[in-house]
Parts: sequence; C-alpha cells; structure tokens
Amino acid sequence: MKTRILAVLLALMLITAGTAMANTLADIVKRGELRVAVQSGAAPYAFVDKNGDHTGSMVDFAKDMADRMGVKLKILDFDWDGLIPALLSGKADMLAADMTPTLKRSLKISFCDPWYWVQPAVFTTREATFMRPKDVDKPDVTVGVLLGSTGETIAKKYLPNAKIKTYKGGGRMIVQALLAGHVDAGVNDDLAVLTVLPDFPPKSVRVLDRRLGEGKDPLAFAVRHDSVNLWQWVNQYFKFARSDGSYDKNIKYWMESTDWKKDH
Repeated sequence: MKTRILAVLLALMLITAGTAMANTLADIVKRGELRVAVQSGAAPYAFVDKNGDHTGSMVDFAKDMADRMGVKLKILDFDWDGLIPALLSGKADMLAADMTPTLKRSLKISFCDPWYWVQPAVFTTREATFMRPKDVDKPDVTVGVLLGSTGETIAKKYLPNAKIKTYKGGGRMIVQALLAGHVDAGVNDDLAVLTVLPDFPPKSVRVLDRRLGEGKDPLAFAVRHDSVNLWQWVNQYFKFARSDGSYDKNIKYWMESTDWKKDH
C-alpha cells in the first residue's frame, strides 16, 4: 500500500512539474506580454537611444520574438548583477544581455543556443607603453572590468598579477575610468570596446592587437530552468531568423557597421 501511495504521489509530482514547465510559454501568450531583462548601458546589444527608446541588437531580436508570438514586448532595465535575480524572481521571462554561458551561471539559469561570438580584448590609453597582454600583467598595473562579467573572470585568469578593479554599468564606464586615470587598462569584449570608442576623443584609446584568452566567447539569451518550452522556442526562433534573412539583417546593421549610430 505504501509503495502504491508513493508511486501515485511521484506521478502527481511529475505531472505537476511537467505542467509547470509547459505553462511558461502559454503564460506569456495569455498575458499578452513578453518581459525581457536587459542592461541598457551595453551598445550595440541593448541601450537607450537619443529618443529615450530601448534599442540594440538584442532588443530588436526580442521585439521580433514578441511579434512572432503575437504579444507586446516589455523591456525591464537592470544593472548587470541584477539580471539573473530578475529572471529567477519571475520579474522577467527572459534575459537578453551580452552574457557568456558558463558552468557556474548555468547552475542558476538555462542558456539558449549562442547567437553571436566575441573575443575578450585589452585596451589602454594611446600614450601607454603596453603592447601585449603580458605587459599589463604586473602588480603595479590596475585593470578595469565590469562587475560579474566574463571580462572580470578572464582578466583574473590571464592577468593574475595585475590589480583588478570592478565597475557597475556598461563598457563605457571602464573607458571613462581609463581616461580619468583611475585604471591603467581595461578588459571587455572587443565589439563592446570598439563600439564606444567613437564617443570619446579620437585616438585617445587603443585596443591591443592580441586578444586575451583562447578563442571566442559565445553570447546567449537565457531563461529559467523550468522554462523548457520557452528555451526550445527561442532556439527555434533563431533557426527561422537565420533562414529568412532577419538574423543577417540584424547582425549587419548592429554588429558589422556603425550605421545605427546615425539613427539612434
């Protein structure tokens, strides 16, 4: 009898769990709104333009997702260290940031398939004598990174002798700190660095030729562990986007040119 009762309880638990997972996407459609957590200080991925509107490559992808779902898009803005908590708390259905999947982060959230790849880069002032990453790896050198970012992890791994100083916000914060003399160099993904440089005095900052680390880092959207159906849908979305040309259109505009600067 006890065995039968336990079997029934287990079956009910599995049914309940399956229903919970199956309802994530249905809840979005029923609500009529897709809630996406972003960090707005990260052009060209996500930022607020001159008109006060949220925009960027990942925001455009999220808008397209919402359109194809037949729902409205709600952008929720958080600091970098508030993105994962916002997703886990249920405030957001999805996380859209220039975030690299890692095993540690995957203990908390589920990453969708990568949609883009970047390389970590070291940058410094035009006058600095650093030529290679190993020139920065010294006890008297202070390196600026974004708190909780992959850049922070990579800097600590490949520049173990340097002093690591963390900042909250977007990549622009590190460039500002560099030009203000608060740090001697910075580490961020190469695209994020090159994107913000035109906003600062010409030739005031340079990126070292050799990238930091090994290979490229993937970027991916993320959902909660129980949002299996939403995870599947996002992966399927990118397959469709690649096949109908909308993915290439987004990448060429936001990632492979600076035309968006004139529009936003």
